[in-house]
Amino acid sequence: MALMPVTDSMFLFVESREHPMHVGGLQLFRKPEGADDDFLRGLREDMLKKTEVGPLFRRRPANPVSSAGYLAWGEDTDVDLDYHFRHSALPQPGRVRELLELTSRWHSILLDRHRPLWEIHLVEGMRDGRFAMFSKIHHALMDGVAALRHLQSTLSPDPDDLDCPTQWTQTTTPRQSRAPRSPADSLRGALAQLAGLAPAALKVANEAFHERRLTMPMQAPKTMLNVPIGGARRFAAQSWPLERVRAIASATGTSRNDVVLAMCGGALRDYLIEQAALPADPLIAMVPVSMRGVSDTSAATGNRIGAVLCNLGTHLSDPAERLGGVHRSMRDAKRIFKELTPLQALLLSAVNVAQLGISTVPGVVGNTRPPFNLVISNVPGPRQQMYWNGAKLDGIYPASVLLDGQALNITLTNNNDSLDFGITGCRRSVPHLQRLLLHLDTSLAELEHATL
Repeated sequence: MALMPVTDSMFLFVESREHPMHVGGLQLFRKPEGADDDFLRGLREDMLKKTEVGPLFRRRPANPVSSAGYLAWGEDTDVDLDYHFRHSALPQPGRVRELLELTSRWHSILLDRHRPLWEIHLVEGMRDGRFAMFSKIHHALMDGVAALRHLQSTLSPDPDDLDCPTQWTQTTTPRQSRAPRSPADSLRGALAQLAGLAPAALKVANEAFHERRLTMPMQAPKTMLNVPIGGARRFAAQSWPLERVRAIASATGTSRNDVVLAMCGGALRDYLIEQAALPADPLIAMVPVSMRGVSDTSAATGNRIGAVLCNLGTHLSDPAERLGGVHRSMRDAKRIFKELTPLQALLLSAVNVAQLGISTVPGVVGNTRPPFNLVISNVPGPRQQMYWNGAKLDGIYPASVLLDGQALNITLTNNNDSLDFGITGCRRSVPHLQRLLLHLDTSLAELEHATL
């Protein structure tokens, strides 16, 4: 057995039927030229012959029926790959609609804690000839950034590469070696960072309360999205050309992520107006930021994510004005993060999300303002066309975690020359989730009209 880090243990501890704590992703592929009807069956059979399973994909809670299971990892020596890697077919007529409905159902189901905490579903039966793969892995094993990096490690830029590694074979790039630090040096470094917490806290407080430039928790309005949730999920997905977002960013001197956040702000404004539920105050998004160093290029595992808060400007009807507000909000938040040490930045992130830790306590969500209204996450993806065993990757659509008080999540990734959005919502609390796709499209067009 191996002791769990506190973060891993937390993700297992807070999980319940209403709060599945796995991250997932839906990938769409086009079969290689000349592939026959047995392509997927043969591909799965070939992959099941690769029985070497990486250590991460053998992990399960040491004792899944007691609290001791939250303290240590056990390891399966004989992983049942036929259980974890499944082959399914869509019901007719095999549209994307049926695929998203099936994905919604899979994303709603808890992973079996008596087994390693991951599943892969290979899906055929799409009427346009494509096929899909939906994979999910517990957040205690990987955060969303790590999961996408790991997926990319199984892909190839070469369409003739027919021997891509399996997802369960843990592939990593060796890290650059560094001279080990002595315990005394490590202790001195930690104490130095801790000594800097007080001035860092004063700086953050000055920005937030005196200069009013930093968005802090509890400034978000109460909305229909900030309610206790059920366990069933809806999932929606769509892609947009990256060039459209890049053109707006270039014309306005903002970042592509600023444009995406403004695009989401406009879509949420229209959606909430449609539901007669738009608050007077602007919605606040929690935007995860990777705390991994630039040199960390491995298909990293674990959880190394910070959090900043962004004003989405949903109270503004003018798209250009909304984009300017988003840009200023993110600029100030990023500047503060850059001026803090890694430990201080993590502690500030912890303050931003701390209220979520008690969101499952009865009465908390209903009687307090939310720390933020939703999570919008932009995860780095492949920058060139990728293939999986000769099949062309058409799209990557992330599926994320929801918690009480956070009934909606928008996660996107770049994929070659497109931006692929995955939207996860509580089936009970967020009606007509797919309408957000239409509103995102409208919001992007409005930004183009206002800025280009």
